[in-house]
Amino acid sequence: MITTGQKIAIHRTAASRLPDTDLGHVKFGRVFTDHMFVMDFRDGRWQEARITPFADLTMSPAALVLHYGQTIFEGLKAYRTPRGVELFRPQANIARMNRSAHRMCMPQLPEDLFLEAMRELVRMDQDWLPEGDDAALYLRPVMFATDEYIGVKPSDGYRFIIFLCPVRGYYNEPVRVKIETEYGRAFPGGTGEAKCGGNYAGALYPAKLGQDQGYHQLIWTDGLTHQYIEESGTMNVFFNIEGTLITPALDGTILHGITRDSILRIARDEGIRVEERRVSVEEVVSAARNGRLRSAFGAGTAATIANIASIAYGDEEFELPEVAVRKLANLVGQRLDAIRRGQVDDPYGWMVPVG
Repeated sequence: MITTGQKIAIHRTAASRLPDTDLGHVKFGRVFTDHMFVMDFRDGRWQEARITPFADLTMSPAALVLHYGQTIFEGLKAYRTPRGVELFRPQANIARMNRSAHRMCMPQLPEDLFLEAMRELVRMDQDWLPEGDDAALYLRPVMFATDEYIGVKPSDGYRFIIFLCPVRGYYNEPVRVKIETEYGRAFPGGTGEAKCGGNYAGALYPAKLGQDQGYHQLIWTDGLTHQYIEESGTMNVFFNIEGTLITPALDGTILHGITRDSILRIARDEGIRVEERRVSVEEVVSAARNGRLRSAFGAGTAATIANIASIAYGDEEFELPEVAVRKLANLVGQRLDAIRRGQVDDPYGWMVPVG
């Protein structure tokens, strides 16, 4: 474990914006709470850990992040439970961010301070957590290069920030997706399993082409042959083929999804047959053609489970069963949500109270 003895300096806002915010009608990722955590990497170490009022940043036009994309981020949620406000699997997000940092040639984050920063920030702004069954506080940790230098090299300086968004449901209805067979999201040896900004920027254009054709998202295929399925939009993807829950194996091009891992653990404990392996486009299309594909869904922090209504491939489009009859997907989704909201016991130790 990477640790530090630093304490967090706290500077509270003089006037909260909460009284002027309608938490009942917030749009995902558009509203931000009163405070943010900030820490800087200089002279080979992290320093000046502080919580300050949420504010705009000032940076040089020569900041390395603006030119060479050395930036990573994370996303996780805090929920209101009968025990109080709790974070869902924050240690897993910390570990994944440090793996991303390693791949992007960035400094590791001190795990104890990272966790305490999230807990303290949520403690301070927990009144921003909306009421309702679909409500949460979304945490966005982000790290980026700050050196003022025009040259292709790892930065010597970095800034790490955590800020919060009050959120509600991400997708309100099942989504229509298209299997992408021209553009690639990731390639062997690339940054597909790192949560870095460039992965998402490169996906915007093909996603927009799909949206212009009436699809909500793409199902990404491997960048070399386009014969094997990898992800769905910005999420991991699952298929229920005749009662077996199937998802692509983590092979270096696919993000190690924390929601993905949670679904797999719950499914196995519920006695559901699970397979993590290569998933061919041909297999999924064939199952859809002959009615063996009972459901498909994306899984990620923002949406948790985004049910797929239809899958397009070439000139064909396959409608999937109504969400109400998707027993497997509904079971694992409801079980996961019940754990996160404290409605059932948490046998995995996933929930971490903010105190």
